[in-house]
Amino acid sequence: MVEDRSTPEPEHAAPARAVLEAPDIARVLTRIAHEIVERAKGADDVVLLGIPTRGVYLAQRLAAKLAEITGRAAAVGSLDITMYRDDLRLHPARALARTEIPGAGIDGRLVILVDDVLFSGRTIRAALDALNDIGRPRAVQLAVLVDRGHRELPIRADYVGKNLPTSLRETVKVQLTEEDGRDTVLLGQKPGQGDERTPAGQDRHTAPREDLPADD
Repeated sequence: MVEDRSTPEPEHAAPARAVLEAPDIARVLTRIAHEIVERAKGADDVVLLGIPTRGVYLAQRLAAKLAEITGRAAAVGSLDITMYRDDLRLHPARALARTEIPGAGIDGRLVILVDDVLFSGRTIRAALDALNDIGRPRAVQLAVLVDRGHRELPIRADYVGKNLPTSLRETVKVQLTEEDGRDTVLLGQKPGQGDERTPAGQDRHTAPREDLPADD
């Protein structure tokens, strides 16, 4: 019997499939906006702060929907968390995004952080640290388009567009028209991963973290 010493073909990821399309995204944002109005009793003191990049666009869309519902302009801005991340020493330097706080500030207001994907929770922890350096809201809530699970910190979203159970072998990519030319949420597969352990046999909790700023 001749031993096959040929180089195995590289494993390729299956094509990503859309789990949300543009009409779905518009619909869930409308639902979240109504939930905010209901829970905030009119949303008079709500400040929406999007986490760059796509969280900012989602916050702006939510602000527009709140204005349609309440007839009043909604306060909206952005919150850069770059210097508050706990993985700065593990990855190359990142470009700073912009923090823009509405003129009335956040003291005593209900701040709703807005992001595209909730994963480990570490991005939101960084956002809370950044927020603490800016002011003292009366409360902080979280709105996300997709919650994919696998939390590493005790953080949960108050408003969720879609709960999307995933494995650690899968990837979730949000595309928005403002940044990507279309609205969709794609569920894909990481190439070359047969199970949820690293090739070296490390458990996922001790393996080096993957740089996925929009997916954690």
